[in-house]
Amino acid sequence: MTAADPVYLELIDFIATGTTPEQVIDFRPSATAQERVEDLIAKAKEDQLSADEQAELDYFLQLEHILRMAKARAAQILARAS
Repeated sequence: MTAADPVYLELIDFIATGTTPEQVIDFRPSATAQERVEDLIAKAKEDQLSADEQAELDYFLQLEHILRMAKARAAQILARAS
């Protein structure tokens, strides 16, 4: 298990419980996940990331991209429905 796994599992649990477009738009990672990303970004700015931390940050960024795409799609769905 890696440090990124809890964030991954947060998203899986969110999706698995069933969602609405509104819930997708409103979804936010936990405070713990947000703090970890902030820590990694701060270390990256100082060129102090280990290889494992860089991989973890890359993983977070991929998840962030997927979440942004899902939120944009949810907004489109809501716009079409109104």
